[in-house]
Amino acid sequence: MISENKNERSWYVLHTKSRFENVVNEALTKKSIESFLPKIKVRSKRRDRKIMINLPLFPGYIFVKSGLSPNERLEIVKTVGVVRFIGFNDGPVPVVSDVLESLKIMVGSEDDILTGNIFEAGDKVIVVNGPLTGVAGNFVRYKGKDCVVVNIEALGQFASVVVDKDDVELLPKILT
Repeated sequence: MISENKNERSWYVLHTKSRFENVVNEALTKKSIESFLPKIKVRSKRRDRKIMINLPLFPGYIFVKSGLSPNERLEIVKTVGVVRFIGFNDGPVPVVSDVLESLKIMVGSEDDILTGNIFEAGDKVIVVNGPLTGVAGNFVRYKGKDCVVVNIEALGQFASVVVDKDDVELLPKILT
């Protein structure tokens, strides 16, 4: 739903190339276009060090404020790393301002922000870290705060393993 008043500036979501969120944010700032890239502190997953790093809350996406005039829209889309505006056939869909204000408050606080996948029973998952890397199976249930139970089928039989929830990712639908 696009506003008829082109002078009204709203927040929109831009899809970026993978790992280009910072590049897009800096380029838009240089063009004097207001943008917002929410980041959170997470523990590095590298085995050789345990440091806290800032990562985008929504990898591959950035928020931009625009009136969507044709010139401004073209200037935004021409920015290096921008893929497209998120929306429907009739154009980009504005983000409700309350949602964006809530995000700003949330990332501005010192509280830990928990993110990740929420699995449902039967979801096809793959282990991405640890000794079982590459093993695929079906999500069964959560076990405690940081673990999940995964059923792995082999030779017509099932074996269940308990894996750290951060070491499991949902398999893309095209691979299942």
